[in-house]
Amino acid sequence: MIDSLNTTFNLTQVTEWFFNNKLMITTLVIAFVFITKHLIVRLIKKKSKQDKRPKINMVNNIFTLLMIIAIFNIWSEEIQKFAFSIAAFIVAIVLATREFIQCFIGFVYILSSRPFRIGDWVQVGNYYGEVHSTDWAKLTLLEVDKDDYQYTGKTLYVPNSQLITSVIKNLNFLKRYAMHHFTIVRDCSVNPFDFIDELQLKAHEYCDDFRDVAIRYNQLIENRLEINIAGPEPHIQVATSEIGDTQVIFTIFCPTEKALRIEQQLTSDFMTLWFEHKAIKSNREKRIKG
Repeated sequence: MIDSLNTTFNLTQVTEWFFNNKLMITTLVIAFVFITKHLIVRLIKKKSKQDKRPKINMVNNIFTLLMIIAIFNIWSEEIQKFAFSIAAFIVAIVLATREFIQCFIGFVYILSSRPFRIGDWVQVGNYYGEVHSTDWAKLTLLEVDKDDYQYTGKTLYVPNSQLITSVIKNLNFLKRYAMHHFTIVRDCSVNPFDFIDELQLKAHEYCDDFRDVAIRYNQLIENRLEINIAGPEPHIQVATSEIGDTQVIFTIFCPTEKALRIEQQLTSDFMTLWFEHKAIKSNREKRIKG
């Protein structure tokens, strides 16, 4: 009987000691969260056949938030006492942690407003890239070159604080089709209007393979954004520069992966026609002088 009471007393002491040892509880909570998160992420990678990054990112954010809430609950009394004891230094602490606070507010902002999703192409300030992941501190982008629509191989880490103060542009439709602009500048020795119709035919020829898909995609973008955009027909415009040179401006609505190839083909056609007409003009002038 006495042994049984002693055992019960010892178990009670151990239980009280365990629940009063907040450091031990915190360690176990953190270990439990990380192990559970790791198992769920492994399960997602094993079972999911589609893009896994949005699910993995959501799991990471949920478990991080749960861990923060749990730790705050465990140490709430100590945090409260600590806050009262350093009341005179609160202003200094806020100033010192201002960037972290802004990052967390930025995280809440992107969660509530949803300006983009995992996998979208976005522009934040002067940075372009595909959204890889988000967390409470930063936005991770896989950098994309805005001129050739190719991945640069660089990873950008943008603090969430910049998401509050910078303009965010969602460029997701550029992943499939792009409104590609490029300009060719030459001197004014040849009139480009003499062969612009030939260039227009070449542009339509290069865009003919995907014309029907481009029309549907163009209409999809217009319906989603509720605006009218240029396209899908290619457009060529002639202008002059500030110093009087001739500028030929091309606008092509085409698949992103074909944009550079079509640009090179039209540039080659333009150069061929330009030099041909320049040679014809030169021969004509020689005959007149002769």
